[in-house]
Amino acid sequence: MQRVMIIGQPGSGKSTLAREMGKHTGLPVIHIDTIYWRPGWIERNPDEKTRLCREVEARDQWIFEGGHSATWGNRIARADLLIWIDRSSVLRFWRVLLRTLTQRGRPRPDLPENCPEQLGNLPEFFKFMWATRKSARAKMKQLVATAPSTCRVICLRSNRQIQLFLSNVGEEAPSVEPP
Repeated sequence: MQRVMIIGQPGSGKSTLAREMGKHTGLPVIHIDTIYWRPGWIERNPDEKTRLCREVEARDQWIFEGGHSATWGNRIARADLLIWIDRSSVLRFWRVLLRTLTQRGRPRPDLPENCPEQLGNLPEFFKFMWATRKSARAKMKQLVATAPSTCRVICLRSNRQIQLFLSNVGEEAPSVEPP
């Protein structure tokens, strides 16, 4: 395992899983939010996001978590493991709320400097999560279905599955069939 692609909707646990995998494997972890945002919550333009994603994807080793689906085709072609964290909307909304409340005013480790969690952004983010809950899941399901044979696919749907997976990182963990 040299290149791991982790996908999932907001609040599914992508960043946490990526950090834990990085600790277990020593592979470098890249969070899409560090590519998506500049310090101060300034969004990069799409071309710059794509360029930065391509630079990461060209490396020999990575755990790359998150979106920017414009580059998913290239990323999955390079990945030897795709992990889809597929969690319920209710759980994801709850996690985002808790994360925002507990990290309020502080930056998360998966964000650039000077991007503190802000309660004021939560309603807009919840609208985005609600509006994309079905379409984003369908897009991820399609990606999983079209993964090349050189890329092992694992779908994780519960805390128990995630813990079991992490306890076996580095060993040949069984694939979990997508829904």
